[in-house]
Amino acid sequence: MAELVLSALLTVLFEKLASTALKRIARNNGIDAEIKKWQRSLIQIHGVLADASRKEVTSTPVKRWLNDLQHLAYDIDDVLDGWLTEAMQHESTHESEGISNKVRKLIPTCCTNFSRNTSMHDKLYSITAKLKDLVEEKAALGLSLTEDSRPRNNNNINNRRFQSSVVDPSSIVGRQAQKEALLQQLLLLGDEPCDQKFSIVPIVGMGGVGKTTLARLLYDDQHVKDHFELKAWVCVSDEFDSFRISKEIFQSMANKEVSDFNRLQEALRDHLVYNPQNKQLHSLSDDDALSLFARHALGVNNFDSHLSLKPYAEGIVKKCGGLPLALIALGRLLRAKKDDVDHWKEVSNSEIWKLKEGGILPALRLSYHDLSATLKQLFAYCSLFPKDFLFDKEELVLLWKAEGFLHQPTPSGSTEEHLGHRFFDELLSRSFFQHAPDNESLFLMHDLMNDLATSVANEFFLRLDNESEKNIRKEMLEKYRHMSFVREEFVAYKKFEAFERAKSLRTFLAKSVGTEESQRGFFLSNKILTDLFPRLPLLRVLSLSGFYINDVPESIGTLRHLRYLNLSRTAIKHLPETVCKLYNLQTLILCGCNELTELPNNFQTLENLQHLDVRDSPLLFQMLLGIGELKGLHITLSKIIIGSESGSEVAKIKDLKNLCGKVSIVGLEKVQNAIHAHKANFSEKRLSKLALEWSDELYDSRNEMLEKEVLNELKPCDGTLIELKIKSYGGLEFPNWVGDPLFLHLKHVVISDCKRCTSLPPLAQLPSLKELFIQGLSEVEVVGFELFGAVRTFPSLEILSFAEMRGWKKWLGGVFPCLQHLIINNCPNLVAVTLEALPSLNALNMFNCDSGVLRSLVEVAPAVTKLDINGISGLNNVVWRGVMAYLGAVEELEISHCKEISYLERKRRRTIVIPTS
Repeated sequence: MAELVLSALLTVLFEKLASTALKRIARNNGIDAEIKKWQRSLIQIHGVLADASRKEVTSTPVKRWLNDLQHLAYDIDDVLDGWLTEAMQHESTHESEGISNKVRKLIPTCCTNFSRNTSMHDKLYSITAKLKDLVEEKAALGLSLTEDSRPRNNNNINNRRFQSSVVDPSSIVGRQAQKEALLQQLLLLGDEPCDQKFSIVPIVGMGGVGKTTLARLLYDDQHVKDHFELKAWVCVSDEFDSFRISKEIFQSMANKEVSDFNRLQEALRDHLVYNPQNKQLHSLSDDDALSLFARHALGVNNFDSHLSLKPYAEGIVKKCGGLPLALIALGRLLRAKKDDVDHWKEVSNSEIWKLKEGGILPALRLSYHDLSATLKQLFAYCSLFPKDFLFDKEELVLLWKAEGFLHQPTPSGSTEEHLGHRFFDELLSRSFFQHAPDNESLFLMHDLMNDLATSVANEFFLRLDNESEKNIRKEMLEKYRHMSFVREEFVAYKKFEAFERAKSLRTFLAKSVGTEESQRGFFLSNKILTDLFPRLPLLRVLSLSGFYINDVPESIGTLRHLRYLNLSRTAIKHLPETVCKLYNLQTLILCGCNELTELPNNFQTLENLQHLDVRDSPLLFQMLLGIGELKGLHITLSKIIIGSESGSEVAKIKDLKNLCGKVSIVGLEKVQNAIHAHKANFSEKRLSKLALEWSDELYDSRNEMLEKEVLNELKPCDGTLIELKIKSYGGLEFPNWVGDPLFLHLKHVVISDCKRCTSLPPLAQLPSLKELFIQGLSEVEVVGFELFGAVRTFPSLEILSFAEMRGWKKWLGGVFPCLQHLIINNCPNLVAVTLEALPSLNALNMFNCDSGVLRSLVEVAPAVTKLDINGISGLNNVVWRGVMAYLGAVEELEISHCKEISYLERKRRRTIVIPTS
């Protein structure tokens, strides 16, 4: 479907052609007449796109015409972008030569005739001729004007209620019997002795039938959680890598690295057995399919209240063949038009159902066909991702932006990033994207959606993998605009030698299966850097993250169209000065560059740079202080180390005007004057995570009042903060902002090693706080009403941990209605606990505490199912018998280093006993 980008791309062209800068270029170079011809031709062509979009489904000539038009639109955009970039370069050169603003206004921005060379004029007239041919051909194809020929905004998003893609057990239809049968099979297999073979239970069925959904339901089932001590969820892609899979399984279960996977694989191979009892998953029955479709199209279980739609719904359901993925995708498509009977009829009778193209489900094509031109373009771009690739929303939006897909036709208060987020959410709600299992911050595409994206991408997008590398036609390389490839241990020049012909290429994207952050140790031939990239002058996106690259060649400066450069997790020590010639650069990602010590001297000349990500590149902070004046620059970094004796450099953080994301400030004990912290303007930094750290050495020169003043001046923006950590703070008490209820989004708080503090801040006032960790506050003797402030209830707290509180004696009062997990670690002097009921507590962990505390807690926590105790003093048989009386719900019990217990009563079916040692 070649129409996928045209409407959106033509809108960009109209905006550029009408811009003041382009008009000045045309006037100064005598090409006004040709530019006006382009505009007239494009307006005529734009007017027939809607008709062409409908006819391309069944007409090969129309499809070819749209394809030719799309290539030409790309060419026009490249030419216009080149002119505008050269204009920027001339303006920057004048500024660097010290020409005053007053004088420069008298000089045309594009006074040099850079367009008057023969090659450029040939290109100019060639485009004019091709546009003329396309205009004439549209008449021969019978394409008619069906709407206003002026460009319209394609960025509108249906006013739909976004639906989550997370698996909700209550929304699953027609799979209960299969789930119960598999559940019983798993529980029986789980009872085998641990020295027996491990069993594999396959679930088989055609794509889209719901195999992964069923597996996820079983994985999340409470019976499975209770029955199996260890679980792991791993995606197995088409690029099968047994080493990667073994590694991910082990790390998921053990939550740690392992060095010798060969030994692990050998041990597992001897204990694996294939279970021949495959569970064949069939399509849904007609009734279940109709019910599932109704849920996603209408929000109800049937069509009783929408009888006029039912005949068309039954026709659609029948054509979907009972496949849940197809039913959900089309249901969500029609949800926004549930009152439009004609549209339902149109979908039911669409010609797309008759297509037999590439094994793609017609229902998914219909769902794609209903997308706006911009959404089609954004979805097709994702064909560059390998199957099972886990992608980040923010990164994808920045890639879309760099490619020019988020261009806004008219000025508005919304940023391109905000627009990209809305588009992403729309694709997510329509099931084109899904949340990744076990990590809702990442996303993936169903294999069939990935196939659909590859199908519609056509000859503009290429994902270079082992299969496509064999079948690629060299003559096609000149047409590809976007290319990605899967990283290998060593990427040689020969792999890309043919790409010297791909002079129109805009995207060179390195990707891996799984998560990007875990990918390291890949090697890239230096010849690719030095010889290939200078031959790809139109690159807008270049990502080489994860490769062992020492140096970036000077020739990087010739890629003047570049908008996005990702060199994260490489071994580079510096960037060449020629990077400052990348006038269009919007995003520069340098996270995880541990050896990177400096940025180019003229870095501040990159006026279009908007996103600089230097997380986990700790040596760069001093360099960053000099570039904070770049307007609109959003800087993401992980650690700021205060180095000078006076600590005055903390004030320089004020220059990082758009500092955002996660920041850790280390060395705050060196700040000698709170005015320096005040000048940092922290309340204006829109941080999501903040860690403030002092030295853990409490030497005499540290001033309690000064440190309180410093902490008070470092108050972050209350509208964005999600996570707060305070470590080794030397004040006696906390300033008022710590616990201020205006921090509406603060969910995670850690306060550790604040050894002089005698009381806790009123953290119960934080309405969204879910996780609270208090550690090493050895001077705190009583935890009570000061923790609650003006309230007596932690409204949202789910996890609470106290550790290394050696001076703590009493815990008084407070209500914890949502608390699920309580940890008390090494608090030997705590003897008095008077709490109200803990109705939601299901996990209790205690280490090196008094038995009276254990008794007091189990008395008010009737729902505890997991109890782990270690080194409980005074826990003898008599006390233990009293504790056991309250453990009616416990299913998992772990005891160690409790030497005074001589027996364990076994009343429950599942009890784990760790012998006393």
